[in-house]
Amino acid sequence: MESPPLPTEVISYILSFLHAPDRKEASLVCRSWYTASQDHHFQKNVTFKFPVSSSSLEFIRALAGRPPCGLVISHLDGSSLSRQVLEEVGAHLGPRLESLALPGSSVTESSLLNLLPQLSGLRKLSLKGLDSLFMSGAFLSREEHRKKVQLALKNLEELDLSDLRYLSDLSFNRLTSCTPRLHHLSLAGCHIAFEFDPYRGSPVGSGSSALVSLRNLLNLLQNQALSLQSLDLSGTSITPESLRSIARTPSLHLQQLSLRGCKELTDSSMETLCRYQCGLKMLELSGCVELTSRTLVAVGLQLKELKVLRLSCDWKVTDKALSEVMGLRQLKTLDLSECVHVSGVEMVKGLSGPPPRAQLESLNLRNCMYIRDSVVFSLAQLLGTSLRELDLSSCVYLTDLSVRAIASFLPALLLLRLACCRNISDWGLLGMLEPTDPCQPSDEGEEKGPSFTRTFGNMGFFQPPSLPFQEKPRLVTAEHLQAFRGQEGASLLALRGLQTLDLTACARITDASLTQVLRFPELQRLSLSMLPEISDASLLSIARHCRSLRSLVLSHCSQISDQGLAQALPLLRRLQHLNLSYCDGITNRTLSIIALHCERLQTLDVSMCKGITERQLDFLPSHLHFLERIHFRGTEQPSIL
Repeated sequence: MESPPLPTEVISYILSFLHAPDRKEASLVCRSWYTASQDHHFQKNVTFKFPVSSSSLEFIRALAGRPPCGLVISHLDGSSLSRQVLEEVGAHLGPRLESLALPGSSVTESSLLNLLPQLSGLRKLSLKGLDSLFMSGAFLSREEHRKKVQLALKNLEELDLSDLRYLSDLSFNRLTSCTPRLHHLSLAGCHIAFEFDPYRGSPVGSGSSALVSLRNLLNLLQNQALSLQSLDLSGTSITPESLRSIARTPSLHLQQLSLRGCKELTDSSMETLCRYQCGLKMLELSGCVELTSRTLVAVGLQLKELKVLRLSCDWKVTDKALSEVMGLRQLKTLDLSECVHVSGVEMVKGLSGPPPRAQLESLNLRNCMYIRDSVVFSLAQLLGTSLRELDLSSCVYLTDLSVRAIASFLPALLLLRLACCRNISDWGLLGMLEPTDPCQPSDEGEEKGPSFTRTFGNMGFFQPPSLPFQEKPRLVTAEHLQAFRGQEGASLLALRGLQTLDLTACARITDASLTQVLRFPELQRLSLSMLPEISDASLLSIARHCRSLRSLVLSHCSQISDQGLAQALPLLRRLQHLNLSYCDGITNRTLSIIALHCERLQTLDVSMCKGITERQLDFLPSHLHFLERIHFRGTEQPSIL
């Protein structure tokens, strides 16, 4: 006698214990599990992304019975199909649509003006890069259109107008008059005249039909100061005095400010900003190349509520004042990537001092070449269980000691990037000490031969000293692996929850360690690019123990072959992105394997793979329905019969 099926509510409760990717996999088992996975408790903040096509019409109609959602629709134009797609969105979703973005589109004014009045529940609207809307300058110029749009968008909270070449004061005012309660405004990459109008040859005034002026922007900030919380002016030519004017706007209390790539800003303007906008929780200053440690002093003294600070590529920033920044109790994310003068010593001092201290969850030190093992060891101890993401890519002087420190003290790590750390080897991943050479006889009493001055040319009398990267690493033997299995050391296995791992160009890593330590059931992104010593053995071990992989990069791994991929790919059913560029050991057979087993693949890179022909690539889209992009530069051209 068959047992009765479980009620849908019970199955939904069981599925609630799974992560979203696992729940998505479970929904494909049978119809009852699929129905349970559609429970409204799982459908919060869901956004659907798709291009315009005839099949998207039926998909939009199917969304009518679902909870409120967001849409990202690409490749809209003036065609009848695009107009029909927007009509279906308005008819079937209407007030239940929460967010809308139209990237890569050239939508017409009439189509959008017919849609917007129906979206009364819209909270987020992105018009990023839609120059076709603003080129004529007539968008929302008619009063009846503005009244309808204003009625629908009165509760809009986020408006993205970035990368609009033709945005002007007139069109900007018309649109923002329909959105009186903005929380977030993005003007990144827009042509804003902060000091001088290049078209009139005079100081900036308001009401321009060619560009957005500072005076006009200040008027908006004053009118919506009580609601506006986030402002993005990245990539604009904002001047120090203009930033001071924005910071001093009455009643304006920003929580998030992004000024990425604003190269004219100075320390004095940042000091004014920190004084008047002391409630900031997120500050993005990456690429502001004139800023120095004076800015860090102001941040540490004034921004006591700061949670996110990004200073990437600020080359004049040094260690000075980083100890004060580490005293910000709320700080969770710190990005110092490519701050080439930072050594981390002051960070350690700040974290070692008396409370309050930062409890960092994300730390990016990519390309900080002065970082040493001692600093990583201290940071790992001080940050302990709080750190979730750590990027040490291109910190070229780090050794296996840093890996052991990370594995010992950062058990909660979810993301680890060690790309281009050339001194890291198998021993570090295994958590073992590399055995040293037996004592060599002393050279003190030996005849060393003639000595040469620094200017004496190399005429064949002696060989130049070997460089560190020319030294061959000591190989891990079977005896070493047996000792590893019996020890309770700090190997990479200790990071049980790891989801992203990047070991690109760590050339001293081989199969010996990867087959032992890459056993992470939740690992989703893995890069092993430019590891010439790894082979199919590593690939098969990864496939058996890392079943959740979505992205796998194996470029420049010459020992990977068709046979290894034939065994591994059937086990990697969730794979969405696969990079096999410059893998000389693969042929067209690999494409057949991919077509058979990688149903969810979205991107594939087989560039410079000599054994793959472009003709063989043509059949992949017909087998892989989710495939969006194939990179095949430099593959063998098909022969002409």
